[in-house]
Amino acid sequence: MNEPSVGITDAGVLALVRAHWDPAVDRVEHLPVGFGAWHWRASAAGDARLFVTYDLPKPGRHTAKTLESAYAGAAALHEGLEFVVPPVRASGGRFTVPAGDGLLSATPWVAGERPAVADGVRPLLERLHATTPPARIAPWRPLVGPLFSEALAERLPVAWDQGPFGERAREAIRTALSEITRWTATYHRLGAAEDPATWVTTHGEPHEHNQLLTGTGIVLVDWDSLKLAPADRDVRAPGGLFDLEWRLDEIDQYATWFAGPHGDTEDDREAIAGLEAELTR
Repeated sequence: MNEPSVGITDAGVLALVRAHWDPAVDRVEHLPVGFGAWHWRASAAGDARLFVTYDLPKPGRHTAKTLESAYAGAAALHEGLEFVVPPVRASGGRFTVPAGDGLLSATPWVAGERPAVADGVRPLLERLHATTPPARIAPWRPLVGPLFSEALAERLPVAWDQGPFGERAREAIRTALSEITRWTATYHRLGAAEDPATWVTTHGEPHEHNQLLTGTGIVLVDWDSLKLAPADRDVRAPGGLFDLEWRLDEIDQYATWFAGPHGDTEDDREAIAGLEAELTR
């Protein structure tokens, strides 16, 4: 996120990192990267050591238990797949540590840059899909229900007046409601046709923001989305099941964002642009 978290301070992050991961860390710096979680660089004597993440539980998407299972699964995958960058175990043996209303985790700091070749990750995904799924990773389930558009429609008669973008978001969703109904029906039809017996280990979001090109090749980071699912989840073909899932999930989260209290920060502006892009692309 571009804006610092209101759920935990830099000092709080530093204290938890020192207590649970690395007592030598003497500085944390908020990084304006990603969307949906907050990140810091943790350093010791000027050397970056850890990439720290603060996640809030997301109803229907992640609980403390499923997030821990995803990170444990990534650690298991790393034993056979060198391109998997998993979180580091905390002092108590878990991968997540309670922090305010959320959970803190840390991965090794990896020096790298975004790959220039868009399809360079394909061989890695083929290896990932061929590997034995880690124990206890969550199976895929639809992120929005079959009555998603009806639930949205029930929220539209009341003004979204708790922030500067509320009414703009409400009108955009109202205009696209018939399309949202169609997308939802197609999404559930495609999902019902999937055979769980064919599902594989999937990253879920292996796009360029979760890839790093290092001196030894591409690595994949951010494994909170790890699930047992159809292989297409890592491809997201236009108009397919997981392209529709991304679109509907984004609409769902942004609707909640703008129906409630919000401001005019860089994150808010990015969110309203993201909502409008998903409704019109």
